[in-house]
Amino acid sequence: MGNEVKQSVKTSEIMDGLTKSLKSSFLVEWYSTLVGFLSGSKSFYVLLGIGILIVYAGTMGAFDAFRIGYRHAYGVTRDIPWGILISTYIFFVVTSTGLCIVSAIGHVFGVKDFMPVVKRAVFLSIVTITAGFTVIFFEIENPIRMALYNVISPGLTSNIWWMGTLYGIYMFFMIVEFIFILLDNHRLATYFGLSGLIAGIAAHSNLGAIFGMLHAREYWYGPYLPVYFIASALMSGCATIIFFTWLGYKITNEKMDRPMLRSLEAVSKLCMLMIAVILFLTVWKIITGLVGGPDKIEALRAMMTGPYAFNFWVLEMLIGLVVPFIIFLSSKGKNVGMSFLASAMMVFAIFFMRYDLVVIGQIVPVYHELGVREYAGLAAYTPTFHEIMVVVAGLGITATTFLVGEKVFGGHKSEIH
Repeated sequence: MGNEVKQSVKTSEIMDGLTKSLKSSFLVEWYSTLVGFLSGSKSFYVLLGIGILIVYAGTMGAFDAFRIGYRHAYGVTRDIPWGILISTYIFFVVTSTGLCIVSAIGHVFGVKDFMPVVKRAVFLSIVTITAGFTVIFFEIENPIRMALYNVISPGLTSNIWWMGTLYGIYMFFMIVEFIFILLDNHRLATYFGLSGLIAGIAAHSNLGAIFGMLHAREYWYGPYLPVYFIASALMSGCATIIFFTWLGYKITNEKMDRPMLRSLEAVSKLCMLMIAVILFLTVWKIITGLVGGPDKIEALRAMMTGPYAFNFWVLEMLIGLVVPFIIFLSSKGKNVGMSFLASAMMVFAIFFMRYDLVVIGQIVPVYHELGVREYAGLAAYTPTFHEIMVVVAGLGITATTFLVGEKVFGGHKSEIH
């Protein structure tokens, strides 16, 4: 009996000591994080303040759309039901999937040169998917009902149901992976990273299938888009991680070490390869489209010589693909400043690339080829103020969370590299 009491007391003392140690370690960790966050430069807090104001303004505009009613606040119509909010959602989730693939190259498949960017890539993949969900939340007229019926009444034959479900699973895996990276448990982080990669690719190819399986829209229909979305995601992920890594080091006023420079060089070369792949796919999309049905030919004409010609030739092709490819090729990825310039151009242009993909696919009326007079012309769409404010809110969330993350997580430095 006495031995049992002594053993119980001893166990209690060990547990108390362990608890105190954990509390002490926890408090020290959070104290150092707080000190680090409060030690930012004046320019950092100015940028953070601007970011918060942008999020506030965008959110107020988005909630005002709730008050007015979507049919009055948004510029979408019966002819063009998907507008800039859908394209912005695609912009964010494509970027998130691309960042996941970039991180998996290092963390899951063990490519050493990609290791230094893993932590930031995983964090940004969570940030961008969150921004995407925020935008789609305000695009759906009744998002609460959507989330509820997604669970209690699953539509297993619906690509859109699979998209929401798979992206939810993907987001969960990426959050858990990031937590295990922070805890330095890289074995479990690798398992969850692989799970997130599988879920992300499944969700993303399914997103392409949402468009590719629409028989009524010839511009989208076919097996092209699921493949294009995956290749485009990797290109977007490469450009985004270069862009934000350069900004991160500028914010912290630190000099990149040699492993990070090698990592950005490797990512730049991969980005250059993916630009070439996207150029190849784009050329064949046009060639095959010009021998397609009349609706597809009409959409391609609008893209190449019509109202969307500037977006396609200048923003997409020149600023988004050709010029960045030349910059990467001339610097061979060794000049970080040039890589940043190329990536910044790409991130800017990719936003319009997603917009054009969504809108051009709808501008040719369904009854156009039947010769119905009132559907003889192209349908028109212009984003409204409220739609633009929702987009601004999504961009503001990304920028603000990035700034906070750079400080809270110490520039995303990790021992894994």
